[in-house]
Amino acid sequence: MTTESATSRAESPASPQNHALPENHASLIVQGEDRTGIVAAVSTVLSGHGANIVSLDQYSDDPQGGAFYQRTVFSLADLKAVLPTIERDLEAELAEGFALDFTLRDMSIPKRVAIFASKEDHCLLDLLWRHRRGQLPVTVSMVVSNHTDTADEVRSFGIPFVHVPTGEMGKPAAEAEHLRLLRGNVDFVVLARYMRILSGEFIASLGVPIINIHHSFLPAFIGAAPYAKAKERGVKLVGATAHYVTEDLDEGPIIEQDVVRVTHADAVADIRRRGADVERTVLSRAVRWHSEDRVVRTDNSTIVFA
Repeated sequence: MTTESATSRAESPASPQNHALPENHASLIVQGEDRTGIVAAVSTVLSGHGANIVSLDQYSDDPQGGAFYQRTVFSLADLKAVLPTIERDLEAELAEGFALDFTLRDMSIPKRVAIFASKEDHCLLDLLWRHRRGQLPVTVSMVVSNHTDTADEVRSFGIPFVHVPTGEMGKPAAEAEHLRLLRGNVDFVVLARYMRILSGEFIASLGVPIINIHHSFLPAFIGAAPYAKAKERGVKLVGATAHYVTEDLDEGPIIEQDVVRVTHADAVADIRRRGADVERTVLSRAVRWHSEDRVVRTDNSTIVFA
């Protein structure tokens, strides 16, 4: 294993340079059984503290006792000092009064992400470029790879690169090293075409969301050489799917999907190039939406307030 420390190439993991993180803004995600008065209850608690609601999105799959979801962004001067009191009041009003679950987060603190990659670099470098341009409100804690192909390019962004040679170490030892690196240091993980299957034990032990990008509309064309398989079938669309990782391979809740058109005249290389373009776009959207608390997981699906 080769570890590039944060101090040897950069003084600290890279934070977004140009993204204006919303100072004194917080996000509130509420979910549970729908009933009369939820929106009013949220508004009452927030207005009672002098907060200004900047945006409010909600969805109910059935107004008569169905599932309810709400994302609220509000601003308040001296938010950090007041947030614990707001959380206490929301607990009393929503959790105790309505039996609702909620999460509350200071949006001026970017989520910490580790990016896993292998040899293919298009998704990895796109995320790092968007982050440097201020388009992703995250702190990139590290890039972890089972190959060293992208090491120099990653370090050029001022981000620590860690090489964990999974094939040489064996899967159990490599995953133990991954856990040592990640625990307490990241809020989520992105698999940017990381070509290794994570064990269920690792997913459970890590305890943070993991986002994966898949080169098709799942479950089509899984396995090796997907674009060659697509060419053989004469497909007219190729796509990509970003989803959360679960123990069931490539069957986790879907965050985002998109497609591009291809024709019979496109060679496999053309299809692969267009597929890589849509993979980059879909993954960056999923990472941004997750970072901004726009994605709510529900069973094996998602509600996305995009």
